[in-house]
Parts: sequence; C-alpha cells; structure tokens
Amino acid sequence: MFIQIITQTPVWVWVILALLLWVGFKQSVARSVSLRRITVLPVVMTGLSLAGTLTAFGFGISALLAWGAGAAIAAAVVMQRHLPQGTHYNAWTQHFQIPSSFTPLVLMMGIFITKYAAGVAVAIYPDLALNVLFSQSISALYGGFSGVFVARAAQLWRLASAKTSGVTIPQGA
Repeated sequence: MFIQIITQTPVWVWVILALLLWVGFKQSVARSVSLRRITVLPVVMTGLSLAGTLTAFGFGISALLAWGAGAAIAAAVVMQRHLPQGTHYNAWTQHFQIPSSFTPLVLMMGIFITKYAAGVAVAIYPDLALNVLFSQSISALYGGFSGVFVARAAQLWRLASAKTSGVTIPQGA
C-alpha cells in the first residue's frame, strides 16, 4: 500500500518537496538576510499551513479555531525564548546576520509531512475529514508550525526595531 501511495502522488507534490528541501537547506548556513526576506518565508509557510487546513477541512469554525489556538500557543512560547546566539542586526544595511539553523527546514518538513499524511489519510478514509478530533488536531498542528514561523520573524523585527531605537535585546541563552 505504501508503494501505491507514493506512486499515485502527483509529480508536483515531489517538486514542492524538493523546493522546500532546497529552501530549508539554504537556511542551514549562516547568512545575511534583509528585513523583507525575514517576512517572506513566514507569510508563505503560514499561507500553506492555512491552505492545508482549509483544503482538508473546509471553512468550519472548529478547525479554524484549532489552527488559531495552535498558532497563538506556539507563537507565545517562541516569543519567550532568546534569539540564537550570533544573531545581529545592522541598522545601516538593514540586514540581519543569522546563524545556521535547521529549524526552518524542520518546520517546513513538518508542514509538508502533515499535509501529505492528512491528505493520504482522508483519501483512504474520507470520513476522517468530518471527524472533529482529527480535524482539530491536524489544524492545531498546522497552526503551531505557523506560530513558530511568525514568532521567529517577529523576534527579528523586534530586534531591528530595538537597534534603530537604541534598546538592547538579550540574545543567546
């Protein structure tokens, strides 16, 4: 059955996986990133996450509330953490120096695997799409991934804002 699932997966799904792996591995090296680029990845991944919820479960309030709760809880947790050691913002160039991290790759793979697994599960067992526990769990997971992406970007925007106003933000733990 596993082979059948893999072979019946459309080619465009594997193209998206390759693209996400490429983007994720680019994040695994130290780099200089602009304010604009800091925002793009969380917006795109949040869009994919929300689209995953909507395509699997529709616009039902239960799934959307679970997505929002997952996003809010994950964002709140991440916002309490310090930025990774070595993260710096240069107000003159408006670029961040970001240390290497596999976190974005893990988050992207989390969204991809969740979408793929939920899609396969619903294709095999269509009634799962109507199961409240399943839809809320998957939606909350999608939201959690989005919350982490958004909070990481918000931390960097906060650092940029503090650097331009002269406030010191603790970094590294």
